[in-house]
Amino acid sequence: MSSHRQSKKRGYLTWAAAGAAVVAGAGIAAQTSTAATTWPAQRTYTGRAFDTCAAPSLSAMKAWHTGFYGAAAVYVGGRNRGCAQPNLTASWVKSVSSLGWKLIPIYVGAQPPCQSGSNPEKLTASTAASLGATDAADAVARASALGMKAGSPVHLDMESYDITNKSCNDAVLTYVRAFDRTLRDKTYRAGLYGFTSSGAKAVADATDRTDLPGNLWYALWDKQNTTTADWPFRATQWTGHSRGHQYMVNSKESRGGYTITVDRDAWDAPVAITG
Repeated sequence: MSSHRQSKKRGYLTWAAAGAAVVAGAGIAAQTSTAATTWPAQRTYTGRAFDTCAAPSLSAMKAWHTGFYGAAAVYVGGRNRGCAQPNLTASWVKSVSSLGWKLIPIYVGAQPPCQSGSNPEKLTASTAASLGATDAADAVARASALGMKAGSPVHLDMESYDITNKSCNDAVLTYVRAFDRTLRDKTYRAGLYGFTSSGAKAVADATDRTDLPGNLWYALWDKQNTTTADWPFRATQWTGHSRGHQYMVNSKESRGGYTITVDRDAWDAPVAITG
């Protein structure tokens, strides 16, 4: 997301095949793994969403349920998650879902070794695979504890880094693949949030498509509420309700007496299965 993803204390970051292998790119089939015998039907939301560092109060979510936004992204975990989440409980998830909100789980996992800034968890070439598996297992446990069931997506938050640094980029892709494999083994859909100049581009351009995320949430702050008109990668990639687009950041908005600074997203992709 934008700079609000990381805490001020740590400093803001700069702006199916054989076995369990999965090839990312086109359609819902790319989001599931042959390792799972039965996949719940994808719950898709198409419309405007928002993300903000801390899940708003239930009262705020009620006031904001005006029809302008239909979905909200929530940070379910990760050692690099920047904000405390006093509101984000299983009860909150159940209540906002009953109001009609769709939820988009985000997990702020390990960050690239070549990334600027200081983070509690950074991956290395030697730890990428094990960290990816461990973090994904944690993401599933946390999402499940909140009432987000099997079949839900989890989007791995990969902030900006230098993809021209080959060793760094290779380590990131190793981490992402391990994260995705573990999610799918546990029957959760894999997604990635990244910038069109770094993380999103890395997975879009990867020659080896195995075990890459079936959903791509791209950060391109062009203020266009679309997942198609400004799609920066091959048109055949992430089709069939698999795209999210963060198109505006740090928008201070008031609804029903509650003011929240949010990032705006165009969404045409899976959301959490709750209830």
